[in-house]
Amino acid sequence: MTASAAKPDWADRTEQRLLDAAIPRAANLGMTPTLLKAAGAACGLSEGDVGLLLPNGPADLVALLSRRHDDQAMQALAELDAGSLKIREKIARGVSARLEAAAADQEASKRAAGFLTLPQNLSLAARLTWESADRIWRWAGDSATDENHYSKRAILSGILAPALTMRLFDGREPAETFVAARIENVMAFEKWKAGLKVSEPLKAAAETLARMRYR
Repeated sequence: MTASAAKPDWADRTEQRLLDAAIPRAANLGMTPTLLKAAGAACGLSEGDVGLLLPNGPADLVALLSRRHDDQAMQALAELDAGSLKIREKIARGVSARLEAAAADQEASKRAAGFLTLPQNLSLAARLTWESADRIWRWAGDSATDENHYSKRAILSGILAPALTMRLFDGREPAETFVAARIENVMAFEKWKAGLKVSEPLKAAAETLARMRYR
């Protein structure tokens, strides 16, 4: 194996080691440069090494945590027989798995949630929530490439963000009650939307976006 081929694997492994070291320290240090420094030291990395791995500092660490929770949710969902579930059940299970993955690292997830509410981090929050929604819809079997691709993910993102906050700060039961009610709303909306005739300009725009998305 060449050095260039091995480098990404080393970087990925080291990022995960940093994340492992950061999670138990996040409750006291928050998602801050101080946390990165402490986690790096615990891994035997210099501040320069940490800076190379996570050039955007705490924002990169928060993204790593979110994507790990996405992966863990997908691992849990892989054990289910998705084919036996109705679509609303799939989405409910998907959201629940994602919330529980975050709750397993509750204190770090709380600090990450607080970090993402800062004005300068709102675009990152939206991007990470969209990624989570996309993975849940894909697991549920959605393969839409028209305007539905975007509307489904936008709506689910609007459920995931507040549900995650409720799960972390209020507990599992309030979060699940909130999600169940919102999924009923989504199903009603999808039924209503299916009866609409999409205008040709809107359909053309959606198809263009889809081609760009899947080029």
